[in-house]
Amino acid sequence: MALNSLSINVKTSSALNPTLLGIWLAKITHFFSVKKITWLLLIIAICSAVNVAYLLTRINQINAFNAAVSAGLPPKTDLQSFEAKFSTAFWLAKNERYKEATLLFNKALNLANTTQKSAIQYNLGNIFFRRGLVINGANMTVRDEAEYLFRQAKTAYQQSLRLDNSFWDARHNMDRILTMLPGTPTPGAGESDTPGLIMGSIPVGLP
Repeated sequence: MALNSLSINVKTSSALNPTLLGIWLAKITHFFSVKKITWLLLIIAICSAVNVAYLLTRINQINAFNAAVSAGLPPKTDLQSFEAKFSTAFWLAKNERYKEATLLFNKALNLANTTQKSAIQYNLGNIFFRRGLVINGANMTVRDEAEYLFRQAKTAYQQSLRLDNSFWDARHNMDRILTMLPGTPTPGAGESDTPGLIMGSIPVGLP
């Protein structure tokens, strides 16, 4: 008897499955009507078009950004990025707007990695160096204000080298600074290890 009852239950359950399946199919078909499917496809198409338009705009912005940076000009997009701040600061220094450039370089330090910080310190050193040269003119004797700027440049170059001791241009410019500062050892005599490479007072890599 137990086996017969089990057999009946199985048959009854099997007979109900097609009915339940039909009910679910009817509900799904009712929910996904032709009109709803059409609207869904339309929404997907609009979202895809908006996404493509955004990507094309972004590509154009990136190309314009890279072109500005390559030309040493301030970019017009992504202004809060490190690259934008650095490029704008470099452009300001190139146009002898040293105070603005110094402020922006210092702000960029918060966004920079170690190598980028070294590059910033190098450029700050160049700014101080150039300002000192302008004040000092052709005088062989360094005046007080110029000496202060040269010492600031020296400090910036030293910080650059601490962050990246393979930065040749920073080392080279520091050698030049050392020959101009009063009471400073000659390069090669302990404070710099690149003797005999001083070729004038204009720093390398200055905008």
